[in-house]
Amino acid sequence: MRIRLCLAALSLAGGAGLATVSMPTATAAACTDIDVVSARGTFEPGTLGFIVGDPVYSALQKKLTGKSLSSYKVNYPADLSLTSAAQGNADLVNHVRSQAAACPNQRFILVGYSQGANVVDNSIGISSAGAVVGSPIVATIPAALEPKVSSVLLFGNPIRAIGKSVTGTYQSRTIDFCAAGDPVCENGGGDTGAHLSYRANADAAAAFAATKV
Repeated sequence: MRIRLCLAALSLAGGAGLATVSMPTATAAACTDIDVVSARGTFEPGTLGFIVGDPVYSALQKKLTGKSLSSYKVNYPADLSLTSAAQGNADLVNHVRSQAAACPNQRFILVGYSQGANVVDNSIGISSAGAVVGSPIVATIPAALEPKVSSVLLFGNPIRAIGKSVTGTYQSRTIDFCAAGDPVCENGGGDTGAHLSYRANADAAAAFAATKV
């Protein structure tokens, strides 16, 4: 299994020399009550992400009874290239814009793991530049659509290792898990296995999201 994730990139300086990233074209999905937008970690397998996206979506289906759910896997390389997170940032924002236009009553839950957390951070206006596999912001969810984002679920978020966190508009709607010793989100962390442990937080994340819908 190719779950190398961000660990192979710990020596890389995120965001240096990024090229301009153009906005991709997104196609609107079904008009469900809630669209779960998931950005996977570096090289993470699975439909939405084996470690986080898939188990979180399954937990949300159980917690959000009476609500119809759809999911979207952010379309980006999720590799160690300098433009990877920026491509995900552009795709996530474009998807939310397209869905909001097609489905005015739909709300969003944003899920990001490892590099995918960088993607989500950027999309809500918190730059991941300087974090492992991070990038400068290339797009943000428009202010008019901000109320449609019901919650933000982050796991192994690299910006935490550089002393940053989600602040401002989205702070009260964000839960940000960092396992003890995870070197991707904890400065000085030395337990690489901790970065692979976030499946255990799926139920807690879903329970949090349920309070925000």
